[in-house]
Formats: sequence, structure tokens, C-alpha cells
Amino acid sequence: MTIEITNESELEVDLTRVQSLAEHVREALRLHPLVDVGVIFVDEAPMTDLHVRWMDEPGPTDVLSFPMDELRPGSEEILSAEGVLGDVVICPQVARRQAEVAGHEEINEILLLLTHGMLHLVGFDHAEPEEEKEMFALQKELLDSFYEVESNA
Repeated sequence: MTIEITNESELEVDLTRVQSLAEHVREALRLHPLVDVGVIFVDEAPMTDLHVRWMDEPGPTDVLSFPMDELRPGSEEILSAEGVLGDVVICPQVARRQAEVAGHEEINEILLLLTHGMLHLVGFDHAEPEEEKEMFALQKELLDSFYEVESNA
């Protein structure tokens, strides 16, 4: 998978950890190695523009996902199809505020948002209670396994 990461925001982001997490999620979801994904960090003004344009919601948001080829996770037996997964757009300023409220580091919030965004790219949603339960459980599982791999490295 080609993971293209761009930081267009004014804040510094640990792009090495972002890359590592994106690779971890790709492997865990059994996505084909040739799947492409973009991760873009933007400031509040561009995020507000995207949020208004695509979600018809005011103000900046933390993360938006823009799926392309409607790919789905693979299985133990077979990888997903090749293609373009899509883009995840994250606003580090919003992530910073959320991290302060949650009482954890900013990078951990960014990693959470990236995981959340990638799950949206492969078709997960949280509009209904059962969907939310499934998506958030998988999100936690992916992050926990990533942190475990990191701590053992």
C-alpha cells in the first residue's frame, strides 16, 4: 500500500508514528499491499471548509474520510481487492483540544482519529448503536494491538 502523508497544518505531527499505524491497520484489516491511502493534516480553516461542504456542518471537525473504491477488509483466507482506499483528513488543532479533554497525549488522539478514519474508508460506520459498538470495539482493538507492538519494539 502506498501511504501518502502530507502535513499542511501549522502543527508538528509525528509522521513516523502515523505511517507505522497506517501500516498496522492495513495489515490487520488484511488490505492488499497495493491499496493506496492518503493522510492529510490541515488547519482549522480548510477543515471547516471541508466540513461545511461535505457534511453540511458548521466549524472544524477532527477527522473526515473520503472513500474512493469502496474497498472492504480482507479475511484470513484472502486479502482485499487492490485499489484506492481514499483519504483521511485530520485537523491537529481539534485533535489537540480533544486530547486535553481526554487527558492523553496529542499524538494518541491523532492515532485514534487515523484509525477511526481508516475504518470509515473500509465501510464501517457508527450511525446506529450496533454499528457504533462494532466499529469502536475494532478501533480499540487496532489501537491496543498497535501500542503493544510499539512497546515490544
